[in-house]
Amino acid sequence: MAVTVGIDVGGTFTDLILVDDVAGTVKISKVPSTVDNQAYGVLEALRRTEVPLSRVSSIVHGTTTTTNAVLERKLAKVGLITTEGFRDILELGRRTRPHAYGLTGSFVPLIPRELRREVTERMDAQGRALVPLDEAAFVAVVRELAGLGVEALVIHFLHSYANPAHEQRALELAREHWPNQYITAGHAIISEFREFERGTAAAVNASVQPILDRYIDHLQESLSQAGFGNDLLVMQGNGGTVSARTISRLAINTVMSGPASGVMAAAYSGRLSGYPNLVTYDMGGTSSDVALIENGVPKVSSELELEYGMPLHVPMVDVHTVGAGGGSIARVQAGGLLRVGPDSAGAHPGPICYGRGGELPTLTDANLVLGRLDPQRLLAVDRAVSVDEVAARIEATIGKPLGLDAVQAAAAILQIGNNNMAGAVRLVSLARGYDPRDFALFAFGGAGPLHAVALARELAIPTVLIPVRPGLTNALGCLVADVRHDFVKSFNRPLKDLSDAALAACLREQVSQGHEAIMRDGIAVSEVQVFHHAQMQFQGQSHLLTVPLDPGNATVAQLQEAFARAYWQRFQVELSELRPVLVTLDTSLVGKRQGVALDSLRSTGSGHLAPRYRSVWFAGSGWVDTPIYARENVPPEGLAGPAIVEQLDATIVIEPGTRARGDDHGNLIISL
Repeated sequence: MAVTVGIDVGGTFTDLILVDDVAGTVKISKVPSTVDNQAYGVLEALRRTEVPLSRVSSIVHGTTTTTNAVLERKLAKVGLITTEGFRDILELGRRTRPHAYGLTGSFVPLIPRELRREVTERMDAQGRALVPLDEAAFVAVVRELAGLGVEALVIHFLHSYANPAHEQRALELAREHWPNQYITAGHAIISEFREFERGTAAAVNASVQPILDRYIDHLQESLSQAGFGNDLLVMQGNGGTVSARTISRLAINTVMSGPASGVMAAAYSGRLSGYPNLVTYDMGGTSSDVALIENGVPKVSSELELEYGMPLHVPMVDVHTVGAGGGSIARVQAGGLLRVGPDSAGAHPGPICYGRGGELPTLTDANLVLGRLDPQRLLAVDRAVSVDEVAARIEATIGKPLGLDAVQAAAAILQIGNNNMAGAVRLVSLARGYDPRDFALFAFGGAGPLHAVALARELAIPTVLIPVRPGLTNALGCLVADVRHDFVKSFNRPLKDLSDAALAACLREQVSQGHEAIMRDGIAVSEVQVFHHAQMQFQGQSHLLTVPLDPGNATVAQLQEAFARAYWQRFQVELSELRPVLVTLDTSLVGKRQGVALDSLRSTGSGHLAPRYRSVWFAGSGWVDTPIYARENVPPEGLAGPAIVEQLDATIVIEPGTRARGDDHGNLIISL
């Protein structure tokens, strides 16, 4: 039964890694994702391993079901019941603008006004009941919304973070009169003082809950029928896993599941290889995801905004996304400036070189013209398109307007794309007080290793790590992800008004809840790690800083000192005359699961085969006759750039002036 499986469903492919500890074997599978129902792609990937599901002990699944549903607005019909006078909270929001310099913009709330209702009740900000809940009116509204065909219900009362009594009573009544289990109480998702953010998180949870529940139920049933005897585990956006039995109640936690799994794989690989401080860089066909890992622990944030007007204030791996992927389209704007992305050619029609009718040049086309990609090894090509055809198209659309030939235009596209990605790295590092030179760059995804060295050079990052299976790293993340539960308690009070006893009591309660949750999951863990953080701000400010706490010494004095340090690191300024405010106290419990031997994922090769050669263009060197190695045949002593290393799921560019070597865990370490 010692067979574990990690499965990640992406927009284009479903990736699988299966590890059989008894036989000492690893199997990988890559199949097209089935957009209409992701379960079919998952089952097909499992079938291709030819391992009976009766032998599989655990399956961990990363899914884009909820993320795609929200971004595409393919959501369940949701109704909202809120405090009298606050029906339009979700629509009023923070009165921000979608574009900093635009005077117009549009925003459509997840729950339309005709499905939002008010009832009489009121708590104040200190949690005192001012007006009791009108239970008869509440029940009448519940029945009315059910009669309108509403599938999921949100209960969102003012100041429920301070005292959830009214929401809890409403929840009891709703369970008696609502036709299904899809009921979300705002305080149960996040317990923070901002009513717009709390309500938005509850609305997102309710709108994806039926979709995720049906998908997980269908997948679990199909797996059980095929012989799988355990509960499916689902990847969460916070980088942990949770049993499928409990995930639909907190469906919002699966948003950003895919990017989180890649970051967890990077953290795991970095710890094994001796690089605990990493900038992760996941480049796919449409976008690039960037995150920061410090001391082996990914940064987690509670201030993600999925799109304009949709803040998700639940703990998630802090990933910044930029619209620069292999399919990012290059255009010359009216003012004569070259722009790459954020719009993408996608899979259809895709880059010009895919032969699917694409006519606009992309980053992939530029890499092909510059010799970095082998035209004979391109995947998903419908009709063979020659390099000359692609070059002619780049010259016509980009070169002529800028006075460049095809090669110069392709090089310009590459440079602009790299600049965009470097900007994303600066946002998660320099903009937050971290020096990129103190980190290594962990590059993965289908296109990440193509640009990794150029990106590291732009940012003065000294080392690049390329994992053993760059295109399957997210599936590896599912395999090595730990069990994780996060708990948040809202205070929103100046530090001077708090006591050490109140802080200690809160943390003890959160730790106890976390251990109970891990026990309910029924997932085997070797140890449980506890992390405490505080969300703080100076009085009068609106943005928050995350402050790590010492579990054994969480006192008011420690909070004050830790906040001052965090503020100095971020802004290089001291504001000792202002009063710090504790907004929330957060606790994360991480149950460590069994790891995976990374070197078991690599393909075997002799390591002595002579390379073939082709002409490749490099900045500062021009065209160079460059050796091309298969990944499994990289010499044991390493190699000096320039070189190209190819494998099934990625192409790695090793630029002049750098050196690459393999480590004991199958990673390729490139030193600049």
